[in-house]
Amino acid sequence: MNPDYDVFVIGGGINGCGIARDAAGRGYAVGLCEMNDLASGTSSWSTKLIHGGLRYLEFFEFRLVREALKERELLWRSAPHIIWPLRFILPHHEGLRPAWLLRVGLFLYDHIGGRDELPATRSLLLDTNEVGKPLKKQFRRAFEYSDCWVNDARLVVLNARDAADRGAKIMTRTRCVGLEQKEGLWHIQLQEKDMPGPRTVTARMIVNAAGPWVDRVLNVQSPGRRQQVRLVQGSHIVVKKLFNHDRAYIFQNADDRIIFAIPYENDFTLIGTTDKDYEGDLGEVKISQQEIDYLCRAASEYFEKPVTQDQIVWTYSGVRPLFDDGASKAQEATRDYVIRLAPVKSATNGKNTNKKEKINTKEARLLNIFGGKLTTYRRLAEEALENIEKVLGSKGPAWTHDAVLPGGDFPATGYEEQVRLTMSRYPFLSEPLCRRLVRAYGTRVATLLGNAASVEDLGRQFGGDEASGTTLAAAEVSYLMKHEWARVADDVLWRRSKLGLSITGIQCDELERFMSDQAVR
Repeated sequence: MNPDYDVFVIGGGINGCGIARDAAGRGYAVGLCEMNDLASGTSSWSTKLIHGGLRYLEFFEFRLVREALKERELLWRSAPHIIWPLRFILPHHEGLRPAWLLRVGLFLYDHIGGRDELPATRSLLLDTNEVGKPLKKQFRRAFEYSDCWVNDARLVVLNARDAADRGAKIMTRTRCVGLEQKEGLWHIQLQEKDMPGPRTVTARMIVNAAGPWVDRVLNVQSPGRRQQVRLVQGSHIVVKKLFNHDRAYIFQNADDRIIFAIPYENDFTLIGTTDKDYEGDLGEVKISQQEIDYLCRAASEYFEKPVTQDQIVWTYSGVRPLFDDGASKAQEATRDYVIRLAPVKSATNGKNTNKKEKINTKEARLLNIFGGKLTTYRRLAEEALENIEKVLGSKGPAWTHDAVLPGGDFPATGYEEQVRLTMSRYPFLSEPLCRRLVRAYGTRVATLLGNAASVEDLGRQFGGDEASGTTLAAAEVSYLMKHEWARVADDVLWRRSKLGLSITGIQCDELERFMSDQAVR
């Protein structure tokens, strides 16, 4: 029996889409299902950084930091429209980590992972630099270092788009409801939303990249398995812009944790994150009052003007699926990824085919993914493919190291030039709107806009602010529905973009009706 797929991925977050992309590019027949929208879970609720993780040095996670730092500029080159450099200001706090320790940590950060284009760390006097103006006067010294910003949800979608362009079948709003292994193949029952009953597809191998739901997928295949994932909630608040420069802040707290305050969507400041164990319903993750108080209090320790709850315009909260390494505190649990090639049950006797639990690659066709970071998703995918090749054999070489994501085929430092080229081709665009579109779609703006010669050619407008470039036109919505699996308003307003911060409830309802009408045509 010929299977429908060589590799079937469960989970449409960054790990699942990254693995699907890599596998499809090597020549495997790939399918992917996601029970909701792409990036609707952990991958869109991050702090939106491509970074080594400076604080992980304190937990001696040198391998993780080194790997992440090596990936940092590589990912920037692969997607310069959605990833760009960001400088971070670390004020020295007299009562916390000493200055010499910060200098040592930042020296390692600059040198252990390779840094070609990003500028090095430097020391600052806050009373003579603009970055010191928003801070309390007690903070006199600071360090400035480099990392990168990423539009996290778009990173996921572009990996899915590239996977599909290379032959993968991406199935959103499609839940895996049954797994059975027989005759050497997986029989996967899929339930698509709004469809009357499940359908079955077959695959030679399954990749379980379901994020916080990874244990639930394991229990579909083998009920009663021991939980292997530690769920840690991270929450963020978004407030009106707290400062006018383009740098971000990293603040130390008395509980040894850190938070960031980052320029966000031009008009806002993003503050986060928290770390606490989570045991509730994965579909009902929300910021708690305790977390709101914590973030406001921690930021107010540093900013001259206190951050208060009435300044908050939006909050978001997600659950990180960390591998359960037994760490006593949520913030100490490893952020490294763990990949497990698991043995499966025999179709004849229902028993584990390997009595000593030593993996026999001729029988193991289930690959489980735990943990991980946005920054290391590409390397995680490469390692996953190494395991897939053990079972299925090699079809093609590793290829993602020098590949660009859709729309990212311009130089890493070429964003301004790309804006200029787009403005010259579409002179009717306002500069703020052009900048937003290039930031989201890169060179694929041309596909979105086509032969449009005026704003009217873009079709119906769904609100937003023209001065800040946050207007949304029917042409963009149609592009997202056709090319990026958007089905409902939230997909457009909160994952493919953050235009939900600028569009009213009435305008959102109008968008929902428009998308519903488009879907049935």
